[in-house]
Amino acid sequence: MSVSTHTDRPLRRGLLAAAALLAAATIALVPASPAAAHHGWDGFETNDLVYIAGTVSSEGSWGDPHSLFDVALDAQLPANTPDLPIPEDLSGPEDSPRVEAALAYDGPHDELEVIIAPPWWSSSNGLGRSLEVGERFQGVGYINSTDDGLFRPVAFWYGDDNAPVNQVIGNTLPVRAPLPGEAQAGDEPAAAPSAAEEPLEMDPPAEDAGMVNDSGSETSVVWAVFGAAVVAAVVGGVFYVRRRTRQDERSPNA
Repeated sequence: MSVSTHTDRPLRRGLLAAAALLAAATIALVPASPAAAHHGWDGFETNDLVYIAGTVSSEGSWGDPHSLFDVALDAQLPANTPDLPIPEDLSGPEDSPRVEAALAYDGPHDELEVIIAPPWWSSSNGLGRSLEVGERFQGVGYINSTDDGLFRPVAFWYGDDNAPVNQVIGNTLPVRAPLPGEAQAGDEPAAAPSAAEEPLEMDPPAEDAGMVNDSGSETSVVWAVFGAAVVAAVVGGVFYVRRRTRQDERSPNA
């Protein structure tokens, strides 16, 4: 009975220690899922392009997977998008009229949180820096389906010179919804999805891709070291249990 008790305790301790080590490493090493890390176009009211205008009212968060900042809206907005330079990739005959015809935001908020593509994408499409508080901002895009205080542009304009920034991939909107008034007239079928993708679905620039690969290699090394540590702990526990068992068997009080 004594031998069994002395044998079980170290074994239980070893197993508990290995389990705790495994749980801690799993929590530390498993990254957040991509689905939880960013908002897709599907989460927005893509049938209704909206125009907003105002000034940047917060420093926001600039980085991956998306940049976020607040915009205090103008007290009065034009009925639809004013005469602004359309980003080249959205200047086609099926997309530019939709951007130009976007109706002014008429929701309940006088300030909206704006979510845009990460810096690596925006910098290659017209915005190479973070926006400053008080800077002019205009955008055409969508209101979030579940959070009506969140706005995501397909294109926006910043500064006094209205510099255009494309926020979609290629030359199509995420959804080519009917122009205002066309849905009732039946001139165009209901919202037809385009081939536009998420910026995050594209490969980042070469230097960023290298960083991603390096990160993956580092993770593999960490897991390899962790696995070796677990194996060593288990083997050490087995030898410890055997040694204690032999000592107990030789003990005159066993």
